[in-house]
Order: sequence, then C-alpha cells, then structure tokens
Amino acid sequence: MRPGDVIQTKRDRGELSPGQIHAFVSAAASLEGSGWKTYHLTALLMAIYLNDMTPGETAHLTRAMANSGKYLDLSDIDGPKIDKHSTGGVGDKTSLIVGPLAAACGVVVPMMSGRGLGHSGGTLDKLESIPGFNVHLTEAEFRTALKNVGLGMIGQTADIAPADKMLYALRDVTATVESIPLITASILSKKLSEGTSGLVMDVKSGVGAFMKSRERSHELAQSIVKVGTANGLKVIALITAMDTPLGDAVGNSLEVVESIETLNGNGPKDLTELSVTLAARMVRLAFGGTDADADAQVRRALSSGAGLEVFRKCVEQQGGDPRVIDDYTLLPATNVAVHVNTDCTGYITTIDAEKVGVAVRMLGGGRSRAEDTIDPAVGIIVRAKPGERVTPSDSVFEVHYRDGAKLAAAMPMLAKAFQIDDTPPSELPLILEEIA
Repeated sequence: MRPGDVIQTKRDRGELSPGQIHAFVSAAASLEGSGWKTYHLTALLMAIYLNDMTPGETAHLTRAMANSGKYLDLSDIDGPKIDKHSTGGVGDKTSLIVGPLAAACGVVVPMMSGRGLGHSGGTLDKLESIPGFNVHLTEAEFRTALKNVGLGMIGQTADIAPADKMLYALRDVTATVESIPLITASILSKKLSEGTSGLVMDVKSGVGAFMKSRERSHELAQSIVKVGTANGLKVIALITAMDTPLGDAVGNSLEVVESIETLNGNGPKDLTELSVTLAARMVRLAFGGTDADADAQVRRALSSGAGLEVFRKCVEQQGGDPRVIDDYTLLPATNVAVHVNTDCTGYITTIDAEKVGVAVRMLGGGRSRAEDTIDPAVGIIVRAKPGERVTPSDSVFEVHYRDGAKLAAAMPMLAKAFQIDDTPPSELPLILEEIA
C-alpha cells in the first residue's frame, strides 16, 4: 500500500480504510521495511488534523495503536481494574489522591501516567519528587504492586502502544497535538493495553487546559466515551474547569504535600471534592450501584485514613521513602520564598491558571521540551482564590525559588496572573458536565 495513496485519501477528505490505518500505525511502530518515511507520517498527521476522522476511523486507529505493542493480562489479579486519566492542567494532582482512595474501596488501579510539558504538570514528575520513588517498574514489579497494594503508578513502557511514542513525538513538533481523533487514540490505546476494563476521564476545560473552549472539551469527552465504548471499555468522562489552578499548590514537591494533606482530610475544597467525585465514579464503574453510594464509600475511605495508608504502601512498594507521609522535610524544598502582593483592596476575580503554570516552568519546575530537567522543589502556592477579598498587605502568590534570575523572569508573568475588582465574581461550578 503506497503511503502517498493513503495521504491522498485523507487529504481529499476521504475515509481511511482499516487496512490504510493499519499500514500507517505499523510504520509508526517501526519504519524499517514499511516503505514509509517520517515525512509520510507527518503529512498524514497534518491531513488528519485538517480534515478530522469519523468515529469509526478513530476507533480503528485506537485499536491499531494498541495492537502495535503488547497487552497486559491482569486477569490473575482479583478485582475490577479501573483507571483514571486527565488531559492535564495546572495544580492537577488528583491522581495521587484518586488512585489511593479508589484502591481503598477495593478497585484495582493500574495507573499509567505521563510527564508534564509546557505549562501543564505531570503525575510522574510529582511522584519522582518523593525520594526513591520508581515509576519504571518491570511488568513483574507492576503486577506485584497491584496484588499487594491495589495500586501501581508507572510511566508508559516500551512495549505498550509503541506507535503512540513515534506519533506523539511527531505531533509535538508539527503543531498537530490538538487533533481530537489523535488525542483520543493516544489516550485510549494505552488504556486498552494496560489491562483495564474501565476508565474515568477528566477532560480539563479553560485557559489552563489544552482544550480552551467548552465546545472543544465536550467534543473530546464525547470522542473518548464513544471510541472507548466501541473498543470494549466502560467509560465516564467529566468535563472540569481549569481557568484557576486546582487546589493551592503548583509545583511537584509542593503538590505532593498538598496531596498528602488532602488524604489526611485537610485539603482545599475544590481539590477534595473533585478527587472524591472522580474516585466515586471509578467505584461505580467497578461495582455498579448509585453515585450516592459510591460517593459515601469514598468519603469513608478519606475520613478513616484508609486512602492515606494505601498511598503510604504505594510509596514503599515502589521504592520511595514512606516517611514523607509524616515528615515533609524529607521532600525537596527551596527553603526560600517571596510573596506577590496586590497593590489595592478588592476581590480576586481571576487567577489565570496558564500564567501560573508558565511561571512555575520559568522557575525551573516544568518543561518546554520533553528532554528538559526539572527542579522538583520550586513552585507557587496560591494564597488567594477568586471570590476572596484582599488588601495590599495580603499575599496572592507565595513563590518558592532557587535561582534569582529565574525568579526575576517569572515575576512579571505572576503580576499579570490575577485581577481584582470592587465586587466579588459569581461562583462557577468545578464540574461542568458528565458524559457516560
């Protein structure tokens, strides 16, 4: 099958056949002997970006990408296997809370997560700020974690959906990341491969998300639900607000502390409520019943400390120092911080999540390129959220930094990251929509 013919089909807004999709994905997994070159792959990615795919095409693409590698067979591990995934945002540390809570309720959680890129944080980077925590488990070690703890938190292995690695790298440099069919296939191919039977999807929407508009967020959520269902997954998608950072902490080590505090019952209201809702949806997918029953079960796991103990066991099982649960001084810290204050009295109307995320990246806490090294200690604590009244003596941001030059570069961004008015803003919902 000539690559040019496949590209022409999509260029002319035609529907790719399963055979054409298979040829494309096989080449992405291994170019050698395929007759395809990298420029063929990039040309087809751009044609898909410009001309979209039908739900049927997207379902075939997802399955082909999953089939490009191995499938984990977790049938020997007792219990329903349910994962949770987020499209990424600023201060989004829910995986560190949701996974333990769901596991404490009897769900087996094989969680395969990613790293941060741009202004968005990554679960693996947060976990690796815990001394010794290993996100690169072998398959045998991953199975042991799931059997012993009910939770394993790892990165994508070389054997899982290898075509996705090539295609994602090409999308990142060809301005085709935002394609909804390509996002759908990238996420779901890994979820199908990791041995789960269900997925709770958190689609972020707003200025701090990759999907800026509600309409695009809805389109992506519907695509993931439809394509996941077509491939045999039980899927629930929540569209959640990402105009303001989630919780108060932004930055890897700071977010670990906030996650532990939340599992201790002391977390910010928005982070706690979203985490409970996501975990409850995982419990409902696993065992059935009503949302109210699942919600009550998760809240018991939170109030009793059962979720916190699962996280402690997870840290220890994966080589981390479990003492961090009780002693935050064992986590990376800058030991120096400055405050950003307002110059007037009024109500905070907006905290721009994207600008806060960019400022953390400028401090050294995020990546502009996948190969960048991050400093887990730096970050920002949001001290005033929308609706709160502030005076010139009040701190809006607490900035943890190491490098004075990086701090100087980030401060103008933070100065533009909040707005104040004489009247408080209307309170907006955190969960915008649910699709199942």
